Amino acid sequence: MSVSDQILTGERADLLATLRRHRGFLRQTVQGLTDEQAARRSTASELCLGGLIKHVAITERGWMRFAVGGAEAMRSEPVDWLGQFRMAEGETLAGLLAQFDRVAEETDELVATLDLDTAHPLPVAPWFEPGASWSVRRVLLHLIAETAQHAGHADIIRESIDGAKTMG
Repeated sequence: MSVSDQILTGERADLLATLRRHRGFLRQTVQGLTDEQAARRSTASELCLGGLIKHVAITERGWMRFAVGGAEAMRSEPVDWLGQFRMAEGETLAGLLAQFDRVAEETDELVATLDLDTAHPLPVAPWFEPGASWSVRRVLLHLIAETAQHAGHADIIRESIDGAKTMG
């Protein structure tokens, strides 16, 4: 039974509804764009819309690996820190959105089953407090914040491409 077939209630339902809402804002931002437009850097930033879709999917997948298996699982796939924000040769917006949707579905399935109180020590990194741990709940809150922040970035980039506004 998939999570879409289940009726989630309480905290899980609230977390997923909020994450889905912000994913929807991000997805809405790229509606009707060509691959060229999705790859265009339209501001002083290095960001492009296709790159934001790719980055959010990569980030969500990595954090959910962490939620299941901790820092070691999170590091099990290498991350191209610069390339994840760009559309590479041969990538299409449709392909990036399909990957984004697959990652979202995987996350939704995990949220339905994981113990939200399970916690793992964070990976060693200068931006994390040494020795800190995050629960699955905290990971989901982080993913909501990350997705919402990048949906806002995407709205600015989209407006600079063709004047369209997602959230305005």
